[in-house]
Amino acid sequence: MEAAASTEARVADDRVDYRTDPSHYKHWRLAFDGEVATLTLDIDEDGGIRPGYKLKLNSYDLGVDIELHDALQRIRFEHPEVRSVVFTSGKPKIFCSGANIYMLGLSSHAWKVNFCKFTNETRNGIEDASQNSGLKFIAACNGTTAGGGYELALACDEIVLVDDRNSSVSLPEVPLLGVLPGTGGLTRVTDKRKVRRDHADIFCTISEGVRGKRAVEWKLVDDVVRAQKFDEHIRDRAAALAAGSDRPAGARGVALTPLQRSTDEAGYHYTYVDATIDADKRTVTLTVKSPAAVSATTPDEMLAQGANWWPLQMARELDDAILNLRTNHLDIGLWLLRTEGDARVVLDSDATLVAHQDHWFVRETIGMLRRTLSRIDVSSRSLYALIEPGSCFAGTLLELALAGDRSYMLDDENGSNRIALSAMNTGMLPMVNGLSRIASRFYDDPAPTQAAYAAVGEPLSPEQAMALGLVTEIPDELDWADEVRIAQEERAALSPDALTGLEANLRFGIFETMNTRIFGRLSAWQNWIFIRPNAVGESGALKLFGSGRKPQFDWNRV
Repeated sequence: MEAAASTEARVADDRVDYRTDPSHYKHWRLAFDGEVATLTLDIDEDGGIRPGYKLKLNSYDLGVDIELHDALQRIRFEHPEVRSVVFTSGKPKIFCSGANIYMLGLSSHAWKVNFCKFTNETRNGIEDASQNSGLKFIAACNGTTAGGGYELALACDEIVLVDDRNSSVSLPEVPLLGVLPGTGGLTRVTDKRKVRRDHADIFCTISEGVRGKRAVEWKLVDDVVRAQKFDEHIRDRAAALAAGSDRPAGARGVALTPLQRSTDEAGYHYTYVDATIDADKRTVTLTVKSPAAVSATTPDEMLAQGANWWPLQMARELDDAILNLRTNHLDIGLWLLRTEGDARVVLDSDATLVAHQDHWFVRETIGMLRRTLSRIDVSSRSLYALIEPGSCFAGTLLELALAGDRSYMLDDENGSNRIALSAMNTGMLPMVNGLSRIASRFYDDPAPTQAAYAAVGEPLSPEQAMALGLVTEIPDELDWADEVRIAQEERAALSPDALTGLEANLRFGIFETMNTRIFGRLSAWQNWIFIRPNAVGESGALKLFGSGRKPQFDWNRV
């Protein structure tokens, strides 16, 4: 089995590896002082995840965000005593200049889009921790804060900018690069910071940004503090935010031990998750397995198992598989979602989650499950769930089927094929639109939603599942193989671009949140802009950045 690898680790074909740990960080320093953690961004210019560019001015690439994602996970699980987190910079006069422009200019369209998606999921993770984990975040902007650097600040609960007559906050992508402030900045300015439309229009179309009193007046930052008092102010605010947290003082954390995974040409193989790729059919069979039995029913027993506790280990393995499939296998367009094991064990496991949901470790594990399932929802891949005898689409694992664009359930002769709901399906694992997958499926119509919820705990036959609207088709044994095969072949023949747009529009229904706007509307526009000649053509703004040449725009509005 492969041990944990550094951010630059590769298998033979130069795939990205998302596994890392603090001993391998190149760009972040993680420090702890009682109930306050400090994440210091100090970029290694020569430490890019790919060759060809230098990460100057505290700019970042995918490798920087992989480390940040790991650091946030470790704060959640390994340091329950931490109640507030400070982001700051180890470079003089600059907090962060955002995504490295030369990296973007050299990257393929797919790399840019996947980088932006993972970056924004990491920012969402900060906000998720603030909302659900009792962690509060302060951006201590001790220098110029631009582009993706300001987006990192926007993800925090408070933004404090140093008042040194030079440092500003800015989203300069439109004037400098011909693209949007694209991994969520534009939406967070309006939806989260409530910056007035005309102010936001000015802010997003000037490269120099806004500083001082105006930055506070326009709600771009919460405070502007003179350099002499800056550190003291940050300490005071971190302590004040920590005082309002319900994170447990003195609790023992859980070490996130290295994920064990074997990788070969067939895919990625873990203890409870298996991703087997069929390159010819452009599919992957993503199978999630239940444990043999529930091995922990009390918080002490769960803590004793630590990272090997099934709900957490399974979620970490699934998360890693999703990230690897999204980044390293662009042509694998259809994910076939399967489960194996004992549905009763999954339901009993869910019962322990629900019973102890207020315990910090259980709360964090539920959060890990929620974020991992949300990562499936926003992946630009077709999702078909295949429910067969021997499956355990129950409770938490039923969420995989509910996340599918379609679900096929075999109507077997002996009647052994069943699905089952638990309390975990009724709102504890919401999508990014804030609804359970069942409520979202029915556009929050109370009648079918409550009818499904009323079936919690009952083993549902194919006919019952179909009547409740929980599955798409229930072929019998005679038709099963042909119907599933044809569905896969038809999907494989369709345009991947068209499918990405179709799926993204259908998955979240009619209810918008900040996150659905980011992943749907904003991402769609950015996707389009990233391939337009005004940005990436030979005379496009992104291509010419830093060359001294002015971009040549096609002035037609489309």
